[in-house]
Amino acid sequence: MMGFLIGNPAYPTYQVFLSVLIAALLTAIIMPAFIRIMKSGGIGQQIRADGPQQHLVKQGTPTMGGLVMLVSVVITCVIMVPWSPDLICAMLAMLLTGSLGLLDDVESVAHKRSLGLTPMQKMLGLVLICVTFCLAAVNWVGVTPTVRFPGGFVIDLGVLTTTIGSGPHAISIPWLYLLFVFFLMAGLANAVNLTDGLDGLAGGTVLMAMLGMGMVAFGYGELPLAAFAGSIAGACIGFLWHNCYPASIFMGDTGSLALGAAFAACAVLTKTEVTSLVMGGLFVAEALSVILQVAVFKRTGKRIFLMAPIHHHFEKMGWSENKVVIRFWIVSAAFTALGFALYFQLL
Repeated sequence: MMGFLIGNPAYPTYQVFLSVLIAALLTAIIMPAFIRIMKSGGIGQQIRADGPQQHLVKQGTPTMGGLVMLVSVVITCVIMVPWSPDLICAMLAMLLTGSLGLLDDVESVAHKRSLGLTPMQKMLGLVLICVTFCLAAVNWVGVTPTVRFPGGFVIDLGVLTTTIGSGPHAISIPWLYLLFVFFLMAGLANAVNLTDGLDGLAGGTVLMAMLGMGMVAFGYGELPLAAFAGSIAGACIGFLWHNCYPASIFMGDTGSLALGAAFAACAVLTKTEVTSLVMGGLFVAEALSVILQVAVFKRTGKRIFLMAPIHHHFEKMGWSENKVVIRFWIVSAAFTALGFALYFQLL
């Protein structure tokens, strides 16, 4: 499947940067019309009643802006680069997870509550998506079922593999790697979802992480995947124009789950699963804050944070929303730089 290939393929960096620009413009230009449609339909975000009280004014703000972001990414990749197996796998992971998030958002809006799908429904959807992606990556793209660490240490997770069929149509199921990819993809999807709690927070931090992942993919020699990551970064830029405080629209689970899964997919396809956890260190910290809060509270009845995820802890300490967001952007940029530096230890 070929794109229209705007620009000169002899200058791949130009194509990646142009992908960022096109996705940013598409998202920024389409979003106002989408916001008007959401407002006319009375489709708005449901805010947690137990969340920070200052957030209650956001009740009813249009949501599902992630849908525009995903459309912009698809259009950008169609017109900018040839579609390699890597790009198709990453795109399907993003779109399928985004569809799951869309169902969650629709359920939330329809029932006027902050929770959409049940945890079991969401988990089942993530299992199906992660398993499909992993099997396609291993059997079609040729991703090896190993995990590489900076410094050259490698763990072979393909030691427990079942092969179905024979010849060119044989399907290998590396059970341990399958489990690892599920935890990585489902974990990052949910981590970005947890990060999406303040105006501009998820958009800005995903922007940092995907710019880093785009550089990794480019260094890996995967131009289509680099353009994919770049287009997601560009979509985040266009989205932030409308999502900065006070937000005119939220990305919803449609965007946050999809972007987290896309980040994980790029990590698997470039064999940077471990360093991706450093690049996405802020997402990991957000998820860990919730896990620790719940675990400690169940065991002792006490809370270690004023509120989780951790960005709400700093709000409770008296930081303004903008102060939290900007400082978290800085932390995310530092994590991305550190992860990119560690990437060179894999070469």
